[in-house]
Amino acid sequence: MTEKKIYFASDQHFGIPDRESSAEREKIFIRWLDDISADAEAIYLMGDLFDFWFEYKTVIQRGYVRLFGKLAALVDVGIPVFYFRGNHDIWAFDYLEKEIGLRLHRKELIVNLKGKRFFLAHGDGLGRGDKGYKFIKKVFECRFNQWIFRWLHPDWGTRMGWFWSRRSRYSNDTKEIKNIEKEGVTLTEASMKKRLTDYCKQVLKTEHIDYFIFGHYHQPIIYDLTPETKIITIGDWIKHFSYGVFDGEKFELIKNYGV
Repeated sequence: MTEKKIYFASDQHFGIPDRESSAEREKIFIRWLDDISADAEAIYLMGDLFDFWFEYKTVIQRGYVRLFGKLAALVDVGIPVFYFRGNHDIWAFDYLEKEIGLRLHRKELIVNLKGKRFFLAHGDGLGRGDKGYKFIKKVFECRFNQWIFRWLHPDWGTRMGWFWSRRSRYSNDTKEIKNIEKEGVTLTEASMKKRLTDYCKQVLKTEHIDYFIFGHYHQPIIYDLTPETKIITIGDWIKHFSYGVFDGEKFELIKNYGV
């Protein structure tokens, strides 16, 4: 009998940079879902599956039919798929849950998996600092603002969403590079030691955690916070095509699937 495993993937950002190249990445990701279906006990998607996503009451954004069909098929055969909304798909409401069967989360989640304690989150807005982003996040999470946006024609609303999404990526990447150049540290140190490490240490004051799992940072990294606790950022499906797998004994990060 095949030993069941738990899989993690994050930051596919389907929709960029254009429809054709995004569709190719989507096919690779669907092939991965096919491959892991034989021994998957559960699948955790850690956010930003799409580069932009908004659900109108009666209209669904164009594209992703094969992806939705594959995810629905996995759920239908009894493989639970957990979906942590990220900062690019913050406006995923109930369509993915009701129509496909995904189990949606936006807040952080602590859960026991195969005898180990996991802290799961997309990773955006955690820790100190980044006040500008945290303010924008509150604006986008405001239900009144979502209600106003929903009144835009879907063609106009989607165009605006893609515009904001791509500007946000450019802004964040540029800011990260400037911080690295200024402080003379690597991306690993900048993203994990300066923000995630401090945040995770605060969590450990009240909770025992074996694995902290995050998306958002686009880097496949395993970092030892303590001898008993690891911080893991899953990576992405833009450059690294990486995913995590936990078999109950060890956690592995695997890169370059299908590349």
